Amino acid sequence: MKVAIAYEVGRPLEIEDLPLPAPGPNDVVVRLRASGICHTDLNVMQGRSALPMPTVPGHEGCGIVEEVGSEVRRTKVGDRVLACVTPACGNCWSCLNGMSNHCDINGEVKAAKRIQLKDGRKAAAVCGCGTFAEAMVVHEASVVPVQTDLIDEQLALLGCGVTTGLGAALNTAQVTPGATVAVIGCGGVGQSVIQGARICGAAVIIAVDPVAGRRAASLAIGATHAVDPGDGDPVEQVQALTGGRGADFTFEVVGRPELVTQAVDMARMEGVVTMVGMPSITDVLTLPAIKTVFSGKRIAGSVIGGSQILRDFPRYIRLAESGRLDLSSMITHRISLDEINKGIELVERAEGVRTVVL
Repeated sequence: MKVAIAYEVGRPLEIEDLPLPAPGPNDVVVRLRASGICHTDLNVMQGRSALPMPTVPGHEGCGIVEEVGSEVRRTKVGDRVLACVTPACGNCWSCLNGMSNHCDINGEVKAAKRIQLKDGRKAAAVCGCGTFAEAMVVHEASVVPVQTDLIDEQLALLGCGVTTGLGAALNTAQVTPGATVAVIGCGGVGQSVIQGARICGAAVIIAVDPVAGRRAASLAIGATHAVDPGDGDPVEQVQALTGGRGADFTFEVVGRPELVTQAVDMARMEGVVTMVGMPSITDVLTLPAIKTVFSGKRIAGSVIGGSQILRDFPRYIRLAESGRLDLSSMITHRISLDEINKGIELVERAEGVRTVVL
């Protein structure tokens, strides 16, 4: 099978023809049909994560089950499945207590080294998936069987980006009808936050992004206003659009501490601030203590949007099937696996919204 390997920080991916790993008792072999390219994959390649190399990037994908291990119960050969950035076994303490996005087997699944490289080493895969390949072998907890007519390129986006953004609005922040919302960073995840806020009934949705194309795309899928940070202090611009009070709900979807600070400053008194973007492992967030306490603002991290994939994948699919969640407009580039480095460059340049490997 063709596989894209990240061997060293800062180097382009190398496409190699490697043997398909044999599945273990709890593993599933999936022939991939589509994979989105997430900013997290770029972070891994740039060394901004703790993941060791070599590794196979890609964690947002869908495909067809070709083989299952002897103890697999969740899925069967021939099933169409959606992969997830975080496994959910359904049986551990976290899963049984409504926190499957923190599943107890998370570390074990993501650390598994299944890919046999030509130099004798073994490689793991980003998030335990590795969707930048023709096929992948994953723990059954990392896939959910789905029944839908959504086409592959749209379904794949639910594996990470859309679920993370949509869930951040619906689950983590729980945006209320009539609310004012500000979203910093309007790539694929940010636009999913915007759609989530629209679905929740927000009255004012402000898209904050320096890229004109992304601001325009945000307005097309639900944002009511767009702010260019190049036009002046974005905090002041958001406050001007919210009666001088700040937004009820703010979201940082880039992963930079200085933008989290902006999100805090954009929120009104007793407002809700949700951290969605993935920061570098070395980043530190500093906030003024007394101001933070007396503002009454709530600051929350959001792991895959607080989504419980066994519950929420079907829910999000229904939103897409009904037309309330627009997936098609988010796909701005389509490439083949052989063009994967071109796709990574598009993400690096913040060009377009979402690139899909088909």
